[in-house]
Amino acid sequence: MTQNTTTQPTDRLPPGRSLWSDARRRILHDRWAMVCLGIIVLYTLVAIGGLCYELAAERYDDVKTFEEMTDYNNTNRAPTLESPGLYFGTDWAGKSVLYKTLLGVKVSLTVGFMANIIAIPLGVVLGALAGFYGKWIDTLVVWLFSTLASIPGIMLLIAIRYAFQEAPPVLGMDLNGVAGVCIALGVVSWIGTCRLVRAEVLKIRELDYVIAARAIGTPKFIIILRHVIPNVLHLAIINFSLGFVWAVKSEVILSYLGLGVPVGVPSWGNMINAARTDLFMGRWWELTSAVGAMFFLVLALNIFGDRLRDALDPKLRNV
Repeated sequence: MTQNTTTQPTDRLPPGRSLWSDARRRILHDRWAMVCLGIIVLYTLVAIGGLCYELAAERYDDVKTFEEMTDYNNTNRAPTLESPGLYFGTDWAGKSVLYKTLLGVKVSLTVGFMANIIAIPLGVVLGALAGFYGKWIDTLVVWLFSTLASIPGIMLLIAIRYAFQEAPPVLGMDLNGVAGVCIALGVVSWIGTCRLVRAEVLKIRELDYVIAARAIGTPKFIIILRHVIPNVLHLAIINFSLGFVWAVKSEVILSYLGLGVPVGVPSWGNMINAARTDLFMGRWWELTSAVGAMFFLVLALNIFGDRLRDALDPKLRNV
């Protein structure tokens, strides 16, 4: 009588990691990426605090709005440690430069986020359709982004902002305000994402699992949603982080030119525009505060975007 025995393997291979889990592990073990992420989170909390302050100022009479902070007895005061409101000095109207800088974070993050909410889905959808279907759809999309790419980005932004100045409100949005800046930036900044996604989809549509899905009669639209779009999401995430930087800098440039957010709204671009002649008078603090706040945010976003791009690159796995 024989007895069947089963042997259990003593050495098991470690479970494999997906692209997303491997990217998460690499990001969490990257010290500089986590430092930059902490800076981005800090700016986000400041922006949320600024939004809560504006809502409280609208609701409660005892909370001053930013426009009501004018104090002509303390105009153009240099930075001092007498009170928190004077840490960064005051402007020509006696308003605290520190408060203006903190409230400007909300405008910059709002513009950067909303512009990419428009640009990234637009670029991914158009790039996927052009790369997968080809033919006249590809020709039309390539002609569209090639035409827009032939115009310098800042000139196209200025042209769109001038066009929005006389436009009536759309869906309750004032196109001459922050909403118009977000739409203008979104319309201009989808081109790079579309190019990358189109090039990637041209390769994906020839892979075995896509050909197999076609062979069993799966509709093309389902193939795009189920097999193509998930495989280009890493490009969307990377371009979102990098496009955020471009949107923040572009808002500052537009506000400096008088085409960004309305005058009176605290933003870094308006601060730089208002302080451009102060350097001749020796008043450096407002310009320095706006440039310094923008510098740390842009630097953190750039470094984190680069590290995120490396973490999501399949060629760099296990490196």
